[in-house]
Amino acid sequence: MSIPTIDPQEALPGAPATSGNELSASDRRAADAEMARVLHTTPFRMALDASGAGIAHWKHEPLHDVVEPMSHHVIMAYNGVTQHMERRTGTSVASGTFRPGVLIIIPEGSSSRWDIPKPVDVVQLYLPHTTLKRVADEASAGTSTDLMERTAHPDPITSRLLLSAASVMEGNRTLDALFRHQLTDLLATRLLAAHTSSPTTFQPAIGGLSPKVLLRAIERLRSDSEADISLDVLASEAGLSRFHFCRSFKESTGLSPLAWLRQHRLEQAMNMLRNTDASVVSVAMELGYSSQTAFAAAFRRFTGETPSDWRRRVH
Repeated sequence: MSIPTIDPQEALPGAPATSGNELSASDRRAADAEMARVLHTTPFRMALDASGAGIAHWKHEPLHDVVEPMSHHVIMAYNGVTQHMERRTGTSVASGTFRPGVLIIIPEGSSSRWDIPKPVDVVQLYLPHTTLKRVADEASAGTSTDLMERTAHPDPITSRLLLSAASVMEGNRTLDALFRHQLTDLLATRLLAAHTSSPTTFQPAIGGLSPKVLLRAIERLRSDSEADISLDVLASEAGLSRFHFCRSFKESTGLSPLAWLRQHRLEQAMNMLRNTDASVVSVAMELGYSSQTAFAAAFRRFTGETPSDWRRRVH
């Protein structure tokens, strides 16, 4: 299932403040709505699915308020100026230093008061507990899925992965949805490995896909139908979990499903630019990019040249 990019104004309905500690699980706000309430702004960029799971990039002013219980785990990677902050949960006070490379985790249902004196630049993952449990089950981890509360906790690997979500979006609905699916599962494995009360050890991938299954997966990825290009469909067709499908696909091809599809789409673009008179904007639209600018940026990352410069050189 693809994750549509949602206009922040539509995705963030206002909600009045309530007493968070009195909220039952069914009454907790979705993470995006609670963040909009407490931050008094809209995100710089956000993409959600129907469950409220997704990724948001926020730039907001100093915060001195209570974040009430939410229906998602919220994992944050900080990308702003170095600053000291405090987080109060009940009678417990945690202080720390926000700087690039640290991670913040708000487990679902928890509530804290935050005192952050300077503006904040942060990328947030909204992770349903069902997703975390699915990844643990698919990996046969058999371990705790209770995330630990983290405040400015050093974890540069997870932080880099999450911050990449703010810069790697390509303006291509299919590619961006596949990127978020892969990234969410990868981040879930990182969280299970490093941020639960009983950290998980994941075994290395063993073996790739059979030739027949790999060929079918590649046929799916080449499809023009968005419904065909999702990790759920690809994994189901292969008879594997999402977790094991991604690992086996990379073992077979050397690329993740996302990297394979991105390369395939840009190779299609190169063929169209070389062999047809189609305009650059027509090529961008044909391949599903939201704009010529988004297509040109992706093409340049892949080839080192703009589409127009590349076309002139090969003609």
